[in-house]
Amino acid sequence: MYSSREIRQRFLDFFQNKQHQIVPSAPIVVKNDPTLMFTNAGMNQFKDYFLGNKKAPNKRVADTQKCLRVSGKHNDLEEVGVDHYHHTMFEMLGNWSFGDYFKKEAIEWSWELLTEVYGISKDRLYVTVFEGDEKEGLAFDQEAYDLWLKNCDPSRILKGNKKDNFWEMGDTGPCGPCSEIHVDMRSDEERAQIGGDQLVNKDHPEVIEIWNNVFMEFNRKADGSLEKLPAQHVDTGMGFERLVRVLQNKKSNYDTDVFQPIIKALESITGHAYTGTDAKKDIAFRVIADHIRAVAFCIADGQLPSNNGAGYVIRRILRRALRYGYSYLGIREPFMYKLLPVLSNEFGSVFPELASQKDFIAKVIQEEGNTFLRTLSNGLDRINAHFANGSKTVDGKTAFELYDTFGFPIDLTCLIAAEQNAEVDIAGFEALLLEQKERSRKDAQKETGDWAYISEDENEEFIGYDFTEAEIKIARMREVKVKDKSQFQMVFNITPFYGESGGQVGDTGVLIGIRNNETIQVLDTQKENDLIIHIVDKYPGDNLQAFTAKVDKSKRLDTACNHSATHLLHAALKQVLGQHVAQKGSLVHAQALRFDFSHFSKVTDEELTQIEQIVNDKIKAQIALNEQRMVPIQKAVDELGATALFGEKYGDVVRVITFDADYSIELCGGTHIDNTSKIKHFKIVSESSVAAGVRRIEAITGSELDRHYKQLEATLQQINEALGQPKDLLQSIQKLQEEKTELNKKIEQFELAKAAQIKTDLIQAIVDGKQSKVLIQVIEGISLDHIKTIAFQLKSEQAPLLGVIGTTIDNKPNLIVFASDALINDHQINCSTIVRDLAKHIQGGGGGQAFYANAGGKLVEGIAPALEQAKQLFL
Repeated sequence: MYSSREIRQRFLDFFQNKQHQIVPSAPIVVKNDPTLMFTNAGMNQFKDYFLGNKKAPNKRVADTQKCLRVSGKHNDLEEVGVDHYHHTMFEMLGNWSFGDYFKKEAIEWSWELLTEVYGISKDRLYVTVFEGDEKEGLAFDQEAYDLWLKNCDPSRILKGNKKDNFWEMGDTGPCGPCSEIHVDMRSDEERAQIGGDQLVNKDHPEVIEIWNNVFMEFNRKADGSLEKLPAQHVDTGMGFERLVRVLQNKKSNYDTDVFQPIIKALESITGHAYTGTDAKKDIAFRVIADHIRAVAFCIADGQLPSNNGAGYVIRRILRRALRYGYSYLGIREPFMYKLLPVLSNEFGSVFPELASQKDFIAKVIQEEGNTFLRTLSNGLDRINAHFANGSKTVDGKTAFELYDTFGFPIDLTCLIAAEQNAEVDIAGFEALLLEQKERSRKDAQKETGDWAYISEDENEEFIGYDFTEAEIKIARMREVKVKDKSQFQMVFNITPFYGESGGQVGDTGVLIGIRNNETIQVLDTQKENDLIIHIVDKYPGDNLQAFTAKVDKSKRLDTACNHSATHLLHAALKQVLGQHVAQKGSLVHAQALRFDFSHFSKVTDEELTQIEQIVNDKIKAQIALNEQRMVPIQKAVDELGATALFGEKYGDVVRVITFDADYSIELCGGTHIDNTSKIKHFKIVSESSVAAGVRRIEAITGSELDRHYKQLEATLQQINEALGQPKDLLQSIQKLQEEKTELNKKIEQFELAKAAQIKTDLIQAIVDGKQSKVLIQVIEGISLDHIKTIAFQLKSEQAPLLGVIGTTIDNKPNLIVFASDALINDHQINCSTIVRDLAKHIQGGGGGQAFYANAGGKLVEGIAPALEQAKQLFL
């Protein structure tokens, strides 16, 4: 039986022997592509070749690509782990032809590899071909059918419809018919009862697709029509985990040696066994084994968990795994980081970025887990408080709040509700979830028109390293509508404008028509894969004329200063903090720079001073830029010692930026100044935490720093004037602080005396209620802290007591509800529930604990009706 490592290597060796260039996996986190957050197919890194934006350096390519899917057909995150063959993160084995071979070779080689190299029995394989589509004017794929006939029996060649056998990259773009290969893994007895041809593409767990050969020959336009591509391409993808399952003859992907080492480690951590007989525990094992791979690989490629975009997806995946461990395996700690050593051992040789960063990844996962468990605990308090009020249902709004705010999946809410003999309003929850998804869909709505080709140009070239002004021609244009607003985009034959990438913002500037002097503003410059797109304020009146393209030189210079300063900062951080420092993100624009880096503790003031001094010394040293272009990547990294960043995709040749070969050498595509002296000065303005194990430094340089110092000087002058131009400004401020401290003490003494008097008055206002003594009163003139102190004293001294207090602070209404312990234990009183109900009157909301809760609002006039409702409830 082949090991998974042998299976992967045999695939790569097979295609290398067919004259394919073996290329590394692209990062799983996508940059410079507005249509994708994650690599979700092996072809993503080759989109520019299919789109014709770039010429492929190798016409035949093969690889194993890290992919992530969390939406779409069969990829709902909440379903992963429930079955045995769908995953979030997976490897896609693929071979490609860019205008070289087509259907004949693709079909013959896929059959040869599966049947002769891997030894899969031909009588277990079925293939599909596109049946055609009359509406699209597409004919039956006779060519693919005839080619398959040379390899297998006609009974094993099935016709597939457009849904299954016509592959499209998206709403627009390259597409074409495809031919899938399916394998029937059922027992001989089962196969005798019903043929596998009846189960292909029917979601049978043992009759599964393992390989898809896509024959790209069309381009889908924005109006829905199809046009022939100038060249024909092959794009194939074979799910690695499924292939291993087939070759190792397992019933589940999770029973293969891809997942078993992780599952064995998890058994050791949890003390539970993966038996295949306990449905809930087994699903938890599968969820965790799948999700740790997705989370670890994304962090390794530079995507940290966060509250938006790709980071939010990673956080959702990690939290889902933690929830399953919490709910079904009884794990009350952030255990997943403990799986990193085994994950690194299994995949580190294929994906070295995992092994080299395993400690950092583990730290991020551990801290993220700690944060979530605190959130989960708060959610449990919330739902327990809900049931403490005697409720036997969880309404849809509460269920959705638990899901959206506290990360509770609906099944966890249902589990807790069942333990309380309560029901959950599933329909109400699903309605709110659908409403949220619809809002997100509308927010993300974008309509992209087709490119209108204005002039022929095969090589749309960036010349911005050497020029900030050039004569250009428009190569293509299109209109993009975002939320009903039009945006105009252009591509030039050559351009001095830098497209946003590598953390550096895009250039702005103007186009001036050479024939008619028309001026068009370039509002931004973006990169879509490797295509530089200029966002302009309008279409030109004459788009065939030549234009003078002018970059905003001042903005470019300030941005270049900040980018070069970022390189100097990176090197200084390594020098002061240690070689473990690695870039985890950056933002460079004309006003400032922001640099995120791996480090596990706060950078001290002394270290910041040292870092700042090193950078300023390098600026004063007037170090000339050494820029090297078209350097082979291995030479750049191995011989020159250039720093390459994890999560970045580099080509075969790279650009190397050096400021003193003994100090800073980095691979970089951004713009830089030619001498460090142009930076003038460097000032760190803040240091903070971004995520577990990641710190952030923000800094300013050059002209922005000049403005910063001038502002400080003006502020200092205003302070001097406000204090009457004292001889010793610092001494005057210290004196003011001392006087303020004394005044605060006196105010506190006054408020304590007032609070004592108010407490006496409140005791006089206590009356007998339905279940206990009751206090319902308005208080003015003391702080919420003092009210809370009085409440805690009264609920103890006057027990059993229920109190409802109204007060106005800074012209805003507040309600406070408190109760003695006996009322909570004997009568299930819940102050949090009560205050939320009363807060409707003041147009506010709040919460707290069963014994004390408060709410703030907008409507001061609502205090009186709120207290009146309290009287009706409790008196």
